[in-house]
Amino acid sequence: MIESTPEILTLFFAVAMVAGWVDALAGGGGMITIPALLLAGCPPATAIATNKLQGSFGTLTAAFYFVRKRAVSLQDNIGPLIAVCLGSVLGGWVLVRVDPSHLHLIVPVLLVAIGIYFLFFVGDLDVARKAKITRERFNAIAAPSLGFYDGFFGPGTGSFMLTAFVTLRGFAIREATAHAKLFNFASNVAALLYFIVFGKILWLVGGAMIGGQMLGAYLGARTALNAGARVIRPVTIIVCFAMSARVLWNLW
Repeated sequence: MIESTPEILTLFFAVAMVAGWVDALAGGGGMITIPALLLAGCPPATAIATNKLQGSFGTLTAAFYFVRKRAVSLQDNIGPLIAVCLGSVLGGWVLVRVDPSHLHLIVPVLLVAIGIYFLFFVGDLDVARKAKITRERFNAIAAPSLGFYDGFFGPGTGSFMLTAFVTLRGFAIREATAHAKLFNFASNVAALLYFIVFGKILWLVGGAMIGGQMLGAYLGARTALNAGARVIRPVTIIVCFAMSARVLWNLW
């Protein structure tokens, strides 16, 4: 188990801050924090639970910043947020009854496809495009589906949400990032409650990481609104390819 010395806690604060910045922009912060927890000697189940604790505060911070800056409306998204939460709960319920191992081969393919899409097949991401589906259909189908995936499996959820808003709703990258972070926080809530009740969370380490996550998420959210596609696009591409490589490496 991890020793909670001042040096270790400071290190995890710094790791979480970097992860929070990345996650606020493109998702995939767990790609940084979970390996760090495992390398420090944390058991896998405890690493996942502790990661969900600190990551939830990061998505909360970024979502709150976007709401405060009016990049996304909380009031206009109550319905789909409830749908995301319900999808996440259902995904967690199915998880304990079905083996999700087959997704390990599908997810890297989807992440690579997202990376290639943002690299070659989109134009000016700072400009909104025509939506491919209506808001009502997106809220009824895509929102609970994304929540279900997060509760059932999880890796790449933030990137999938960002891509869904860009491709299906035609949002500009800033608006898509803001909505994705709000939805991602909603999908994290149910899983976090489960881990608090049934999981083994390292509260002292998690507390240090919460501080780093909140600072990193705040800085990342500011970067997203100020820089737009100039920063979000390359970070998303890098994160998608890196997450895909990590999943394949774990399988190998």
